[in-house]
Amino acid sequence: MHVTEAVLEPLRERYGEPALLEWEGEISEREHALATYNPKRMHDVTLFILNGERLALIRKPQFEPGVWRPPGGGVKAGEDFVEGVRREALEETGLNVGLQRYLVAAEARFHYEPHDVPWRTHVFLATTSDEEIEPRDHEEIAAARWGTLVELAGPLRERLLEADRAFWRYRVALHDAALAALDKR
Repeated sequence: MHVTEAVLEPLRERYGEPALLEWEGEISEREHALATYNPKRMHDVTLFILNGERLALIRKPQFEPGVWRPPGGGVKAGEDFVEGVRREALEETGLNVGLQRYLVAAEARFHYEPHDVPWRTHVFLATTSDEEIEPRDHEEIAAARWGTLVELAGPLRERLLEADRAFWRYRVALHDAALAALDKR
């Protein structure tokens, strides 16, 4: 695991102490395959990218209809964390971003027999002055669009819960924790 405390400490110093979230839940075989396809990667970074009141949202090809979420991905081994986050934002949304705040550090345990899968998610607030949102990685991202924090907390939250997947319940917990952290600014 290459996103270590030595990598995270300077981020906390620069972008603030994140809210802590612990989560666990049973995952399906399909979700297990997604979480373990790269056994060296046990993390993701989720970005709340704001342009004024607008929030960047993405859809992946395998998402159920009506499911949108904030973009994110993994930082590669040997890659500078901030540069990796900027790369992911550009690939998934076409947006150039600047990190503002470290909102949430989540530790999850996905239960799947015979082994649990430990996972960490780092949620950051980022801003952009770019107006056009268009993914560059068209294989991984089906679409990107502007939404709002209110939409994420309301209809999109409900849609994720309706899909009844552990990963979506985890995403709802992440979004709820990030929205609470944003309210404290």
